[in-house]
Amino acid sequence: MIRIEALTKHYPNAAGGKPALDDIHLHIERGDIFGIIGRSGAGKSTLIRTLNLLERPSAGRILIEGEDITQYDEARLTALRRRTGMIFQHFNLLASKSVADNIAFPLRLAGQHDRAAIRRRVDELLELVGLGAQRDRYPHQLSGGQKQRVGIARALSNSPSVLLSDEATSALDPETTQSILELLASINRQLGLTIVLITHEMQVIRTLCDRVAVIDGGRIAESGPVSDVFLYPRHVVTQRLLAETGGMAGADLEWLRRHARGPLLRLTFSGEATYQPILSIASRESGIDFNILQGSVGRIKDTPYGQLLVEAVGAREALPAVLERLARHDIRHEVLA
Repeated sequence: MIRIEALTKHYPNAAGGKPALDDIHLHIERGDIFGIIGRSGAGKSTLIRTLNLLERPSAGRILIEGEDITQYDEARLTALRRRTGMIFQHFNLLASKSVADNIAFPLRLAGQHDRAAIRRRVDELLELVGLGAQRDRYPHQLSGGQKQRVGIARALSNSPSVLLSDEATSALDPETTQSILELLASINRQLGLTIVLITHEMQVIRTLCDRVAVIDGGRIAESGPVSDVFLYPRHVVTQRLLAETGGMAGADLEWLRRHARGPLLRLTFSGEATYQPILSIASRESGIDFNILQGSVGRIKDTPYGQLLVEAVGAREALPAVLERLARHDIRHEVLA
């Protein structure tokens, strides 16, 4: 649905002349929830704003439904923005307007609907985001989560085919963040909406996204299905981001390498293997004791996964056969020492 080719963005007088975006290539499938993650200043906000040309690229192409939107005239660009919803970190609600009027604002601006049709659409959206009882309240009377729900409803008012999310949960507490992620997942399922979101929070990507791109210094470090990128990170930037959110930090790993009594292994598994006692069975059959040094089990969207850092103690000659058995059960291993 969306294809980005050789996208570059230069800002005049940028420090060191470095581009904000440098030769970006991405493909986003229809109906996917696609996450773009990176540190502050990595270029993710600039990238998402090129998708509705709030930021015009210096070079490259952005193809939506096969059409290069960088070639659009003003009329076609206006139509593009109407079918591209956007939700923001700080909500961007109109303080002087009620919840219902905030949601209705894009519809009135488009000038294509009568008053009755606008009211019906607003009622539909209030029901969708769970704010039917709040229609006549004002932004200052709402919680942060409620404000973001209004922002989501407003972004959906013109029935967009693409929803862009610019750090939509970073101003919210963890519980409210989870409820907003569940709402976005529900909207994606019900409406078949393509969602492109940027975030610096790994858990947002794990919970919500189908695919992810890691951006660093204006370039894509790596991209792919979330399970592949997060469970088998290739780029040092991804590895560091994961280490900061519960992975094995470099200093700890070096300490363990110095003190290990046997090979150190990182075991990674997902799907059905998560629920099987394969490691304990392998231990009984081989005589190898597996000392679990660190572990995590969780979900990447709807897929369970686990990662263990283990020390294999004793019967070293049996280890190759054990690793082969683990591989047959789709448990991947990496020998760290």
